[in-house]
Amino acid sequence: MKKIDGWVTTPQGFLAAGVKAGIKASGNHDVAVIYSTVPAATGAVFTQNKMCAAPVLVSRKVAAKSYAQAIVVNSGCANACTGEQGLKDAEAMQAQTAELLGVENDAVYVCSTGVIGHFMPMDKLAKGIADAVDAMDETGGESCAMAIQTTDTFIKHAAYEFELGGKTVKIAGIAKGAGMIHPNMATMLTFLTTDAAVAPDVLKRAVKAAADKSFNMVVVDGDTSTNDSMIVLANGLAENEIIVSEEHPDYPAFFEALLACAQDLAKMIARDGEGATKFLEVNVAGAATWAEAKTAAMAIAKSPLVKTAFFGKDPNWGRIVCAAGYSGAQMEPDKVNLEIGGVRLVENGMNCNVPLESLKDIMEQHDISMKIDLGAGKEEATVWTCDFSYEYVKINGEYLSLIHISEPTRRSYI
Repeated sequence: MKKIDGWVTTPQGFLAAGVKAGIKASGNHDVAVIYSTVPAATGAVFTQNKMCAAPVLVSRKVAAKSYAQAIVVNSGCANACTGEQGLKDAEAMQAQTAELLGVENDAVYVCSTGVIGHFMPMDKLAKGIADAVDAMDETGGESCAMAIQTTDTFIKHAAYEFELGGKTVKIAGIAKGAGMIHPNMATMLTFLTTDAAVAPDVLKRAVKAAADKSFNMVVVDGDTSTNDSMIVLANGLAENEIIVSEEHPDYPAFFEALLACAQDLAKMIARDGEGATKFLEVNVAGAATWAEAKTAAMAIAKSPLVKTAFFGKDPNWGRIVCAAGYSGAQMEPDKVNLEIGGVRLVENGMNCNVPLESLKDIMEQHDISMKIDLGAGKEEATVWTCDFSYEYVKINGEYLSLIHISEPTRRSYI
């Protein structure tokens, strides 16, 4: 397996495009289409937020099928908390895209991201969908990735090439997300394409397993959005022997590539956390179970006290130990060890009395890792997060002004 420079159009048989439809006040790209030239096995996971958006309701029905062929996406309007009209609008997006592509409605996923509580500007959206379908080709991956962004500061994409039974296979993905990040099933908007041949039921299980070890291991602010969606299409054009079960000899290589691509995108989301100045990796070892390791790691990663300490370049390790302690995970206090940047600060639950000045260079770095051993078992888990800065408060305290919304009704932006 090797990492390559690629987009969702890198695997065989995928076309895409992103266009400017005028939905965003900025005038940036805001409508995209991803299309497989042949039906593709599909797997997807979505937000567990009970206030899920209309496009999630529509896409869940698509995900229940074995095959799909397209994804239509808009940014600038979330189509969440929009009632029956919102559902009709999401279905209209699906129907228009399906008609233009010559496929069935239930072969098209629908995704939206943007302002909550806003009705879709259907006239602009309809033209944008038509323009995107007209423009899509094998070079449209970058414009597609641009069109799904909201507060992102950079485009998030990843791709890998690997071998399955002597056939060269590719997988690629794009993602958007910088705030309202604390998924429970998926994250923000994430789309992966591959030309691998995988049975639909196997792909569905693989997508869930990959999400659990990638996007579900990211936290920026502890908020799970209304629109989170992770969608994977596998069209089989690489012509490898179809992977019909997890026991198939090629399954480990396929899952390794799927997970690598997903984890790359997940880490990019943490790096791009709103107002972030630090990328933080939290590793919890010595846990009784993997679930408890994740619980402790998430408690540390979500802690405002931990996150602000790293923003202030203050190696206040007591906050890390404290968060692990209240997480609910089993731990043996007199066996707990803690390191920041590879420097041991706590051993057997006691202060190592390392001069804090010696950590100055570590705390100045952009990427910082920490590892805590709970002394309760052999399982471990890693979560990725970022710090909390003054800019994070400013961004989220002035959201509506930042996106130039003048309506008197207060709304949220995702």
